[in-house]
Amino acid sequence: MAKLAPKQIKKDKLLEQGVSLLLEKGYHATGLKEILDTVQIPKGSFYSYFGSKEQFAAEAIHHYIEPFILRLSGHLQNPETDGLAALKAYYTGLIGEVAISGFKGGCLLGNLMGEIGDTSPLCRDALLDAVGRYSALQQAALERGQKQGSVRLDRSAKSMADLMLNGWQGALLRMKVEQSVEPLQAVCRDLLDDYFRG
Repeated sequence: MAKLAPKQIKKDKLLEQGVSLLLEKGYHATGLKEILDTVQIPKGSFYSYFGSKEQFAAEAIHHYIEPFILRLSGHLQNPETDGLAALKAYYTGLIGEVAISGFKGGCLLGNLMGEIGDTSPLCRDALLDAVGRYSALQQAALERGQKQGSVRLDRSAKSMADLMLNGWQGALLRMKVEQSVEPLQAVCRDLLDDYFRG
Protein backbone atom coordinates (compact mmCIF):
# COMPACT_ATOMS: atom_id res chain seq x y z
CA MET A 1 0.00 0.00 0.00
CA ALA A 2 1.35 3.42 -1.02
CA LYS A 3 2.38 5.73 1.80
CA LEU A 4 0.37 8.97 1.92
CA ALA A 5 2.27 12.26 1.62
CA PRO A 6 2.16 14.50 4.73
CA LYS A 7 0.04 17.08 2.84
CA GLN A 8 -2.55 14.38 1.98
CA ILE A 9 -2.58 13.18 5.60
CA LYS A 10 -3.30 16.74 6.81
CA LYS A 11 -5.98 17.19 4.14
CA ASP A 12 -7.63 13.92 5.20
CA LYS A 13 -7.56 15.07 8.83
CA LEU A 14 -9.19 18.36 7.86
CA LEU A 15 -11.90 16.49 5.96
CA GLU A 16 -12.45 14.03 8.80
CA GLN A 17 -12.82 16.83 11.34
CA GLY A 18 -14.93 18.81 8.90
CA VAL A 19 -17.35 15.92 8.43
CA SER A 20 -17.76 15.61 12.22
CA LEU A 21 -18.42 19.32 12.67
CA LEU A 22 -20.71 19.60 9.64
CA LEU A 23 -22.75 16.68 11.02
CA GLU A 24 -22.91 18.24 14.46
CA LYS A 25 -23.44 21.92 13.59
CA GLY A 26 -24.29 22.21 9.91
CA TYR A 27 -22.58 24.20 7.17
CA HIS A 28 -23.32 27.76 8.29
CA ALA A 29 -22.50 27.20 11.97
CA THR A 30 -19.20 25.45 11.26
CA GLY A 31 -16.29 27.89 11.21
CA LEU A 32 -13.01 27.25 9.45
CA LYS A 33 -11.06 28.34 12.53
CA GLU A 34 -12.73 25.64 14.60
CA ILE A 35 -11.77 22.96 12.09
CA LEU A 36 -8.22 24.24 11.70
CA ASP A 37 -7.66 24.58 15.47
CA THR A 38 -8.73 20.99 16.05
CA VAL A 39 -6.29 19.71 13.42
CA GLN A 40 -3.64 22.30 14.48
CA ILE A 41 -3.16 23.80 11.04
CA PRO A 42 -2.70 27.60 10.68
CA LYS A 43 -5.62 29.44 9.09
CA GLY A 44 -3.51 30.66 6.17
CA SER A 45 -2.69 27.05 5.27
CA PHE A 46 -6.34 26.17 4.66
CA TYR A 47 -6.23 27.65 1.16
CA SER A 48 -3.30 25.44 0.16
CA TYR A 49 -5.74 22.53 0.57
CA PHE A 50 -9.08 24.04 -0.52
CA GLY A 51 -10.03 27.02 -2.65
CA SER A 52 -12.96 27.99 -0.41
CA LYS A 53 -15.21 26.80 2.39
CA GLU A 54 -17.67 25.71 -0.29
CA GLN A 55 -15.04 23.55 -2.00
CA PHE A 56 -14.11 22.13 1.40
CA ALA A 57 -17.75 21.14 2.00
CA ALA A 58 -17.98 19.55 -1.46
CA GLU A 59 -14.88 17.45 -0.76
CA ALA A 60 -16.21 16.62 2.72
CA ILE A 61 -19.33 15.19 1.04
CA HIS A 62 -17.16 12.85 -1.06
CA HIS A 63 -15.06 11.98 1.99
CA TYR A 64 -18.20 11.19 3.98
CA ILE A 65 -19.90 8.90 1.45
CA GLU A 66 -16.84 6.81 0.56
CA PRO A 67 -16.89 4.52 3.64
CA PHE A 68 -20.61 3.82 3.05
CA ILE A 69 -19.91 2.93 -0.59
CA LEU A 70 -17.05 0.64 0.44
CA ARG A 71 -19.11 -0.98 3.16
CA LEU A 72 -22.10 -1.69 0.95
CA SER A 73 -19.75 -2.93 -1.78
CA GLY A 74 -18.27 -5.30 0.79
CA HIS A 75 -21.70 -6.80 1.42
CA LEU A 76 -22.01 -7.34 -2.33
CA GLN A 77 -18.53 -8.80 -2.92
CA ASN A 78 -19.74 -12.39 -3.15
CA PRO A 79 -21.76 -12.69 -6.38
CA GLU A 80 -23.64 -15.61 -4.86
CA THR A 81 -24.91 -13.50 -1.95
CA ASP A 82 -28.56 -12.61 -2.31
CA GLY A 83 -28.86 -8.92 -3.17
CA LEU A 84 -31.77 -8.29 -0.83
CA ALA A 85 -30.02 -10.06 2.06
CA ALA A 86 -26.90 -7.95 1.43
CA LEU A 87 -28.94 -4.73 1.64
CA LYS A 88 -30.64 -5.92 4.80
CA ALA A 89 -27.30 -6.79 6.45
CA TYR A 90 -25.91 -3.40 5.47
CA TYR A 91 -28.84 -1.43 6.91
CA THR A 92 -29.02 -3.58 10.05
CA GLY A 93 -25.38 -2.64 10.74
CA LEU A 94 -26.13 1.06 10.26
CA ILE A 95 -29.09 0.93 12.63
CA GLY A 96 -26.92 -0.66 15.32
CA GLU A 97 -24.32 2.10 14.99
CA VAL A 98 -26.90 4.88 15.10
CA ALA A 99 -28.25 3.54 18.39
CA ILE A 100 -24.75 3.45 19.88
CA SER A 101 -24.04 7.03 18.74
CA GLY A 102 -27.06 8.33 20.65
CA PHE A 103 -29.04 9.29 17.52
CA LYS A 104 -26.69 12.19 16.76
CA GLY A 105 -25.96 13.70 13.37
CA GLY A 106 -28.16 11.71 11.05
CA CYS A 107 -26.79 11.73 7.50
CA LEU A 108 -24.48 14.47 6.23
CA LEU A 109 -26.00 14.18 2.75
CA GLY A 110 -29.55 14.71 3.99
CA ASN A 111 -28.50 17.48 6.37
CA LEU A 112 -26.65 19.43 3.67
CA MET A 113 -29.38 18.84 1.08
CA GLY A 114 -31.74 20.66 3.41
CA GLU A 115 -29.30 23.40 4.36
CA ILE A 116 -27.41 24.32 1.17
CA GLY A 117 -28.62 21.91 -1.53
CA ASP A 118 -30.33 24.68 -3.47
CA THR A 119 -27.93 27.56 -2.72
CA SER A 120 -24.47 26.14 -3.48
CA PRO A 121 -24.03 24.76 -7.02
CA LEU A 122 -20.68 23.20 -6.09
CA CYS A 123 -22.13 21.35 -3.08
CA ARG A 124 -25.28 20.48 -5.01
CA ASP A 125 -23.15 18.74 -7.67
CA ALA A 126 -21.20 16.88 -4.96
CA LEU A 127 -24.46 15.81 -3.29
CA LEU A 128 -25.95 14.64 -6.58
CA ASP A 129 -22.81 12.64 -7.34
CA ALA A 130 -22.72 11.03 -3.88
CA VAL A 131 -26.42 10.19 -3.91
CA GLY A 132 -26.14 8.86 -7.46
CA ARG A 133 -23.26 6.52 -6.61
CA TYR A 134 -24.94 5.33 -3.43
CA SER A 135 -28.28 4.75 -5.14
CA ALA A 136 -26.65 2.95 -8.10
CA LEU A 137 -25.03 0.46 -5.73
CA GLN A 138 -28.37 -0.24 -4.06
CA GLN A 139 -29.96 -0.58 -7.49
CA ALA A 140 -27.30 -3.19 -8.39
CA ALA A 141 -28.14 -5.12 -5.20
CA LEU A 142 -31.85 -5.06 -6.04
CA GLU A 143 -31.18 -6.11 -9.66
CA ARG A 144 -29.19 -9.05 -8.32
CA GLY A 145 -32.09 -9.91 -6.02
CA GLN A 146 -34.45 -9.79 -9.01
CA LYS A 147 -32.25 -12.26 -10.91
CA GLN A 148 -32.06 -14.48 -7.82
CA GLY A 149 -35.84 -14.41 -7.32
CA SER A 150 -35.94 -12.64 -3.96
CA VAL A 151 -37.00 -9.21 -5.27
CA ARG A 152 -40.22 -8.40 -7.10
CA LEU A 153 -40.04 -7.92 -10.86
CA ASP A 154 -43.03 -5.62 -11.41
CA ARG A 155 -41.07 -2.57 -10.17
CA SER A 156 -37.75 -1.37 -11.53
CA ALA A 157 -34.69 -1.80 -9.33
CA LYS A 158 -33.98 1.91 -9.83
CA SER A 159 -37.39 3.01 -8.53
CA MET A 160 -37.00 0.72 -5.50
CA ALA A 161 -33.45 1.99 -4.81
CA ASP A 162 -34.77 5.57 -4.94
CA LEU A 163 -37.63 4.65 -2.61
CA MET A 164 -35.18 3.09 -0.13
CA LEU A 165 -32.95 6.14 -0.20
CA ASN A 166 -35.86 8.57 0.20
CA GLY A 167 -37.47 6.51 2.96
CA TRP A 168 -34.16 6.17 4.83
CA GLN A 169 -33.47 9.92 4.68
CA GLY A 170 -36.92 10.73 6.05
CA ALA A 171 -36.55 8.09 8.76
CA LEU A 172 -33.20 9.60 9.82
CA LEU A 173 -34.89 12.96 10.39
CA ARG A 174 -37.62 11.34 12.49
CA MET A 175 -34.99 9.33 14.37
CA LYS A 176 -33.28 12.55 15.49
CA VAL A 177 -36.54 14.04 16.77
CA GLU A 178 -37.89 10.85 18.35
CA GLN A 179 -34.49 9.68 19.67
CA SER A 180 -35.36 6.18 18.53
CA VAL A 181 -34.27 3.70 15.85
CA GLU A 182 -37.89 2.69 15.28
CA PRO A 183 -38.33 4.90 12.16
CA LEU A 184 -35.23 3.27 10.63
CA GLN A 185 -36.38 -0.22 11.57
CA ALA A 186 -39.82 0.52 10.11
CA VAL A 187 -38.37 1.55 6.73
CA CYS A 188 -36.30 -1.63 6.56
CA ARG A 189 -39.20 -3.78 7.71
CA ASP A 190 -41.71 -2.25 5.32
CA LEU A 191 -39.43 -2.16 2.28
CA LEU A 192 -36.74 -4.84 2.61
CA ASP A 193 -38.90 -7.39 4.41
CA ASP A 194 -42.15 -6.69 2.58
CA TYR A 195 -42.60 -4.31 -0.36
CA PHE A 196 -39.44 -5.30 -2.25
CA ARG A 197 -39.92 -9.05 -1.84
CA GLY A 198 -40.62 -11.18 -4.91
